[in-house]
Amino acid sequence: MMEHLLSLTLFTPAAGALVVMLLPAQRTRLIRWWANGAAAAGFLVSLLLLWRFDRHNGGFQMVERADWIPMLGAKYLIGVDGISLLLVLLTTLVGFLAILSAWSAIRERTKEFYTLMLLLQTGMIGVFTALDFFLFFVFWEVTLVPMYFVIGIWGGPRKLYAAIKFFIYTLAGSVLMLLGILTLYYQHSRQFGYYTFEISELMKLQLPPGLEQFVFWTFFLGFAIKVPMFPFHTWLPDAHVEAPTAGSVILASILLKMGTYGFIRFSLPLLPGASTSPLVVQVMVVLSLIAIVYGALVCLMQRDWKRLVAYSSVSHLGFCTLGIFALNHEGLAGSILQQINHGISTGMLFLIVGVIYERRHTREIRDFGGLAHVMPNYAVVFAVAMLSSAGVPLLNGFIGEFTILRGVFQVNRVWAGVAALGIILAAAYLLWLYQRTMLGELHDPHNRGLHDLNWRELAVFAPLIALVFWIGVYPKPYFDILDKPVAAIVERLHTAGSSEQAAERAPVGGGAGR
Repeated sequence: MMEHLLSLTLFTPAAGALVVMLLPAQRTRLIRWWANGAAAAGFLVSLLLLWRFDRHNGGFQMVERADWIPMLGAKYLIGVDGISLLLVLLTTLVGFLAILSAWSAIRERTKEFYTLMLLLQTGMIGVFTALDFFLFFVFWEVTLVPMYFVIGIWGGPRKLYAAIKFFIYTLAGSVLMLLGILTLYYQHSRQFGYYTFEISELMKLQLPPGLEQFVFWTFFLGFAIKVPMFPFHTWLPDAHVEAPTAGSVILASILLKMGTYGFIRFSLPLLPGASTSPLVVQVMVVLSLIAIVYGALVCLMQRDWKRLVAYSSVSHLGFCTLGIFALNHEGLAGSILQQINHGISTGMLFLIVGVIYERRHTREIRDFGGLAHVMPNYAVVFAVAMLSSAGVPLLNGFIGEFTILRGVFQVNRVWAGVAALGIILAAAYLLWLYQRTMLGELHDPHNRGLHDLNWRELAVFAPLIALVFWIGVYPKPYFDILDKPVAAIVERLHTAGSSEQAAERAPVGGGAGR
């Protein structure tokens, strides 16, 4: 069984979903217990990956391979390196906590809800472990359908609009990304005489600069919409606001990371020439800086608690894409760790909004104030999440942002200065939100009878709070896991950059000889 540990991690949630589908719909309590048990089992199994993982090995580990569709050259090929390992562990943990958070929130069609959430879990793990492009694309699309139904069935008043907008945006990006995948697929056949979707084989391709740029921009549209980068972000606030709490947590903590993961796993190593070209770097950096500042400024204007947290994701993920296209070790490692940090802190913020919405059925910031008087434990948890998201030292957000800024500063001080402005604005809108909701006098009489966090809600927050302090105080184990795979990507990028410079100089010598 240990030989197939990664497959076990991948399909444990799907197996749990299959059992849920077979249970009678009226047995809601049994369905809840089973779904939470399946999600917990998936997390526990994924911890064994950490035990078997060799951090000194920069390649893919625990690789499993089998022929799937030989006629197309598609394989069932999965594996993990340090980058995907951390994202898989984040997925299994946050997925379990999101499902646990829905215990009392989802009262209708519970069977369908838990089935979709568990299937979504398998799809996300598949995206982070697939080493075959065809398999990756299948899992990428698998995540789209359950989230569409989660928003469209259990969402808020404008749920259908938000679900359709989410589906169309993501599907459009996926179709364009598929064009890039097929380009690599047919180019490999032309150069090597056989078809394959295997990532390691596609990395051997020698693409003309123009074609490599074309493939990069097709990938860019697929990944940028998923992140989402400015100006492709407009689907995100609607999806977050209308989705149920568990859906918002999964969307912010995991699904958005599929876009940044795509840039790191595919765009950079498969297309190093295009990724290091000045035009691409400038476009990616400018869009990232706009997202950082614009997202933070929009947060300052929000009146809806959940919409504010949604726009904060636009700003924070701008840091992640900025770190990626610093194209150095510090920027890339900081970006990956910040993706984990964002999954933790923003997941907590959406859970916090969900807790108060269950009690008051409103998210208008003006309806609150002085909640710390009646919900002291809630106020403490909110403070930890808020300070984590703001990047306060000794908490996880600081480590990620500092490492990204260090990497960006080495490349361009102006970029680092603009990004630092985003950190200041983040502190402003988060402190403003906390002051307006938690502190001051308890004016609204509807808030006087609110009860504090119960044991189940505290259990949801406890592991996230532990990670906030662990990463903030002692991030070394995380950087150790990331060191080898990040170094391999950076080396490939530098090699491509050196080759391009040599190619630019070659015509000078060639012209002298003619």
